[in-house]
Amino acid sequence: MPDQSQYAAAAHVPLIKSPSLRVPPPVELPPDIHPLPDSITPYFAYPFTLEPHVLTMESSRRTAISAHAVRREAYLRSRQDEKERRKRDALRKIAPGFEPQGAVLVPTRASSAPLIPSEDIVKTHRPAKSVMEDLVDQLAALDATTPGRTR
Repeated sequence: MPDQSQYAAAAHVPLIKSPSLRVPPPVELPPDIHPLPDSITPYFAYPFTLEPHVLTMESSRRTAISAHAVRREAYLRSRQDEKERRKRDALRKIAPGFEPQGAVLVPTRASSAPLIPSEDIVKTHRPAKSVMEDLVDQLAALDATTPGRTR
């Protein structure tokens, strides 16, 4: 069973040393090297003289971050307000007096003149002229206004 390991076939492969490879020389330590101490806990002493400096830096950092957050929120709010204002202006161009959150628009009369009955409209309505008749009338009016023109 010991010959049944997964590396059993590799145990009998001959190894050939390449002439281009060489073994590096062993490392020699200098005689005056300082060995590591048995315990490194004395090296972990915290210098509490830095504590006031660290605390002032942290408080100034927090105030700067909060001021930046306030400026960012104000900027985003102003952008949102500007976008809503532009949208309302665009809607007012289409429907003057429109408010998106307001009530439904109700049409009002622009003048208090009485309505003309429909039969009067039919009597005063002239039939539309053809394009040719309109052109002839405009040319006649032009001839009448031009001085020194004779026929």
